[in-house]
Amino acid sequence: MTSLWNILLATTLFLLLPLHTSASPASEDQPSARHSSGHTCVACVVVVSVIEQLAQVHNSTVEASMERLCSYLPEKLFLKTTCYLVIRMFGPDLVKLLSTDMNADVLCHTLEFCKQDPGQPLCHLYPLPKEPWKFTLEKARQIVKKSPTLKHSRSSSDVCSLPFLAKICQRIKSAIENSVPFKDGDSDKYSIFPTLRGYTWRGRDCNDSNKMAYPGRRPDNWDIHEDSNCNGIWGVDPKDGIPYEKKFCEGSQPRGIILLGDSAGAHFHISPEWITASQMSLKSFINLPIALTNELDWPQFSGATGFLDSISGIKENSIYLRLWKRNHCNHRDYQNISRNGASSQNLERFLETLSRNQLLDHPAIVIYAMIGNDVCKGKVDPVAAMTTPEKLYSSIMRTLKYLNSHLPNGSHVILYGLPDGTFLWDNLHNRYYPLGQLNKDVTYAHFYSFLNCLQVSPCHSWMSSNKTLRTLTSERAKQLSNTLKKIATSQKFTNFDLFYMDFDFRDLVDEWRKRGGQPWQLIEPVDGFHPNEVASLLLADDFWKKVQLQRPQVLGKENPFNSQIEQVFGDQGGH
Repeated sequence: MTSLWNILLATTLFLLLPLHTSASPASEDQPSARHSSGHTCVACVVVVSVIEQLAQVHNSTVEASMERLCSYLPEKLFLKTTCYLVIRMFGPDLVKLLSTDMNADVLCHTLEFCKQDPGQPLCHLYPLPKEPWKFTLEKARQIVKKSPTLKHSRSSSDVCSLPFLAKICQRIKSAIENSVPFKDGDSDKYSIFPTLRGYTWRGRDCNDSNKMAYPGRRPDNWDIHEDSNCNGIWGVDPKDGIPYEKKFCEGSQPRGIILLGDSAGAHFHISPEWITASQMSLKSFINLPIALTNELDWPQFSGATGFLDSISGIKENSIYLRLWKRNHCNHRDYQNISRNGASSQNLERFLETLSRNQLLDHPAIVIYAMIGNDVCKGKVDPVAAMTTPEKLYSSIMRTLKYLNSHLPNGSHVILYGLPDGTFLWDNLHNRYYPLGQLNKDVTYAHFYSFLNCLQVSPCHSWMSSNKTLRTLTSERAKQLSNTLKKIATSQKFTNFDLFYMDFDFRDLVDEWRKRGGQPWQLIEPVDGFHPNEVASLLLADDFWKKVQLQRPQVLGKENPFNSQIEQVFGDQGGH
């Protein structure tokens, strides 16, 4: 979770953007030269692999496969133009090296996008060449010895200085650094623009020139004249003169859903079609611009705040959609305050972006779900960098005190425990990674090892062949979960009740098996780490069933006027 999104962002742009923003958005660690080099190396190896495999799949030349790849990209965000620029810059060397059967590892080391530091191991994704590595590398360097490309790669590593990339880099940088909408006319933290932290992340603003109109607030004068809480219900019933908001929503216990999470909560997702040559087509990259302006997250499909129908084919809905179906007065009242790289230790940096007024707004259900980054580090010694139970206790108490001073009375806060990540290695290590499926030469074990060697793994400790390390990580995760449980059972707050829920991935696996699925199908295939959409929705279903059974008051009443709301207001303005 901590930095993988940067790696794949660079890959999809066919650039080296991680050199410009090499650390994950919320990472507490300062970016290092080695991390930057690692991101660059992964980006290069993936892109070269795709070009090489496209030539293989279509029985074409390298030149034709590069042209094909660029033709697939959309014009938005200058993606197609940028691709052609990169081909013009690096294409001749790619052709020379790939025509001599050099693989992506050799090529990227030759062009110095991958580097082996003195005393450090050689990092490679594919099996090493039959000839000695130094001999192969020297042979490749002789082929491009006089290339202007190599001179460029040595002299400039900041591709955001390239003319076509300045705007892209600036927009992405703004989205990374600010967890509030990029476009927000009235500065109320809600937007009419979808991405760049807009309404895919929190309910759509219904009046972006009035900061007193936003999702989740109590209606102003029963919204007789205008919709002040953006739930689409306003005006007066001409039959009896009663405001619709009063008639349909008074006493229905409206409430919103707020997620404090990491990249799993934001639903980090890289489409396998973006790096799998055999699946690529003109349709593969249609959603790439949206993904880039959402930091490669898809909160509109998340298990907590997703408001669009699932594209995974399962019938389960997000927690927000269930709350809306239970009470249509909850329309648009969702906030996904999640960030790639978020953990208990850096949550305070963006917690203030949460929007809730104690006097003016409805209560909220707040889910705290930092499920990985407190134990997941990309460092050589990840155990030493893990959050301790003592540090977790301190940071959670600060977070809860902040919430108590900002949430309306009657709210609810749920602390989610951490999962047992040994699931990843156990179910994926011997399966072929997307880049290895064509030639059966790269497994997830190879992919994990490559990222760990470069020190850019999202979770070195669980994505590792070292069973002892995986076990130690799970033990620390259990300790942290117990700390959260202890807080939930011992602490009391005036404005919300507090309770704990286990993140038991085994329940999800059992349910998925009953439907004929396999455990590995619950993990994002490209990063080999995050829960995918199916897993997120199954988790939401598990959450709903447990809360409905044990604490039904958290969910509020079922609104008997839902059908009438639909008759009068239709879809209540959509999202």
